Amino acid sequence: MTPQSREIATGWLVNAGLRPTRQRVALAELLVGDGRHRHVTAESLFESAKANGDAVSLATVYNTLRAFCDAGVLQEITVDGSKSYFDTNTHDHPHFYWEDDARLSDAPSDQLVIQRLPEAPEGVEIASVDVVIRLRRK
Repeated sequence: MTPQSREIATGWLVNAGLRPTRQRVALAELLVGDGRHRHVTAESLFESAKANGDAVSLATVYNTLRAFCDAGVLQEITVDGSKSYFDTNTHDHPHFYWEDDARLSDAPSDQLVIQRLPEAPEGVEIASVDVVIRLRRK
């Protein structure tokens, strides 16, 4: 990693109101240090951190991802009710889930048209709509 990527990661944390601890900066640098959006699982981020020589436990990765989501800098996308992916792009957008690779990627927002949503039950409002389009090779 570079001083520039560490600076980007630290700024990302500070702007979100998160204290830039050593472990948070290391994980944030893997997530946003190059300025590109990505989709990760806790396990894939843990493996990247290990490969980078960062001493973090899997439990720390899970806790840190939760803190990043709570701060609004990550979006959690759940697939199959149990597999969570974390997206650095927090704007509303659809996703492709590649079943053969167990991988998530962005789908083109400009091609998605939702004509109408059902009315929310009384006393609640729709907070968001998640669109995951599952893909499988023929």
